[in-house]
Amino acid sequence: MTDNKPWDVVVVGAGPAGLTAALYLARYHRRVLVVHDGKSRALRIPLTHNAPGFPEGINGADFVRRMTDHATHFGAEIREAHITDIRRQEEGFALSVADAADLVARTVILATGIFLNQVDLPEDVHEQAIKDDVLRYCPICDAYEHTDAHIGVLGCDSNGAAEALFLRRYSDRITLMPLSHPELTASQKAQLDQAGIKVMTGALVELSPRNDRIDVVLEGSQTLGFDVVYPALGCSPRAELGTALGLAVTESGCLPSQCVTASPIAGLWAAGDVVEGLDQISIAMGHGALSATKAHNWLREQDGETLT
Repeated sequence: MTDNKPWDVVVVGAGPAGLTAALYLARYHRRVLVVHDGKSRALRIPLTHNAPGFPEGINGADFVRRMTDHATHFGAEIREAHITDIRRQEEGFALSVADAADLVARTVILATGIFLNQVDLPEDVHEQAIKDDVLRYCPICDAYEHTDAHIGVLGCDSNGAAEALFLRRYSDRITLMPLSHPELTASQKAQLDQAGIKVMTGALVELSPRNDRIDVVLEGSQTLGFDVVYPALGCSPRAELGTALGLAVTESGCLPSQCVTASPIAGLWAAGDVVEGLDQISIAMGHGALSATKAHNWLREQDGETLT
């Protein structure tokens, strides 16, 4: 069973990338549907200062709501549902929806984002720590607000070392800690030492967030207190729908950056954090505008509306 009339474009994901794509497509007078599972990473942002036009900052949920209202104002439709599979068919794509009829689309934009690899805390404790500004995952987004703070970085490998060095520009009180055991080369250790970054040994035993700080207990009964902790644990791109169609992923598991404008699969594009690159709201919005315009013009070509 399927929806009867094919959509011009189905956008999978309702974060900044997907909603920007939907806005542009709606204003191109396209029949566009956004399908999302309610798990956009942007919804969890307590306050972002990197969204242009909001110098006082804006809550992620409010930002997504504004973008949703903007897209639907011009005619985009939005549904909350889980896409379980996608497959090619003679004229476009069929998308399987959990507990609902299949969707048929002439083109698809994947804006499915990423999942963060998080520290092991109960969900309510974890989310409260984020709201209290003692747990952060994105130095590019938030390091400015932690200027001169006592900052801990979890993940004593090349990722953790790189993140600690990035944060060093904001504070001279940076401590790098392992999750299990250090995996640093002699050269990396020397660079961290030269930068004045303290490296602690001893596996992580416990994290104890409070409303104004976060305590880290390391093996050997070492307890360290920080204003904020940044886990450097990477992320898991939500690229499954792309790979189901045969797209190759990068070493980090993302869809290739070319998919924003020139996917190897006709009628398919990708946008936002699921694409290899800088995971930022402004980048996602740019991807959304690009992929939407590429989809619109591709449809025009298919319908004989362009010069030959």
